[in-house]
Amino acid sequence: MTAPPRPALRLTVTQGARELTVGIAGDLDLDTADHLIDTVVEHLARHPEVHGVRLDFAELSWIDSVGISALLMVHRRVRAVGGALYLENRPAPLERLLRQTCTLDHLTARTGRDEDATGAHAT
Repeated sequence: MTAPPRPALRLTVTQGARELTVGIAGDLDLDTADHLIDTVVEHLARHPEVHGVRLDFAELSWIDSVGISALLMVHRRVRAVGGALYLENRPAPLERLLRQTCTLDHLTARTGRDEDATGAHAT
């Protein structure tokens, strides 16, 4: 008997005036990590006015160490254009993996000059 196929990664991108929101559904792993990175990088290149990127994990099914690596790369790219990365609706497995890999503080840390899309200081 074969196991059912794992869900593929589905990204839903919503562009605001100064913010990009990417809904992440399915698995973020070796097979799909590049899709997330490429999507965010392409949007940042086409929309230099974007100052915040929100990753919404409400429908995340699975994430592994390659998925964490993808989040680190997205963080690097967002910071390179002067933006801030927000990780929203983190399910327990993602939260646990972020803590185990000591990447939670790095990915969610804000500097005094970080501002959200409304101009208010991020927390």
